[in-house]
Amino acid sequence: MHGPDRRQACTAVLALAAAAPARAAFGFDDLMATLAQRRAGEARFAEERFVSGLEQTLNFTGTLSFTAPDRLERQTLTPRRESFVVEGNQITLQRGERVRRLALDSVPELAAMVTALRGTLSGDGSALRRYFKPTVDGAAARWTLTLVPLDFRLLGVVRMLRIDGMHADVRVIELQLADGDRSVTTIEPVATSRPRAATP
Repeated sequence: MHGPDRRQACTAVLALAAAAPARAAFGFDDLMATLAQRRAGEARFAEERFVSGLEQTLNFTGTLSFTAPDRLERQTLTPRRESFVVEGNQITLQRGERVRRLALDSVPELAAMVTALRGTLSGDGSALRRYFKPTVDGAAARWTLTLVPLDFRLLGVVRMLRIDGMHADVRVIELQLADGDRSVTTIEPVATSRPRAATP
């Protein structure tokens, strides 16, 4: 390619690049759309709680499951068996033989925390914005969602929630409380087996 032709080709490429729309950054609405694609999921979790006044970290393990739009279940297996199930506005807590049920909206702080989890897992951006100021960093392949409470009463309990994920999978949830305590929950999705096709 001769000099004039080369310059003409380069000019054409630059013109196309200038005319092409700039690629938009990955934002909150993009993340919500990605998360909304996952309608159900199961995972194993390992939680570390850092409590002021305690020298040792508290450790919990168990399973998590979510079914859109509003069923969230946490089964703690160690150090003791407990279950926490939220469906609609109903919470069921069980420890051993003791079972307690209560309405979610009767505990505003707990309602906000449940909304943070269910809203993230279901991609419900409007629900998250009701309680939190959301900020998203990263890209679809690896992202971080930071949720800061809007209500001053909730802010007096929860300083921040930081959720890390990859595509539609939530992988780490860090909860920072106003008193300095915090917890870090690592989540490992469990692949659900597909039914095998019938053998002719």
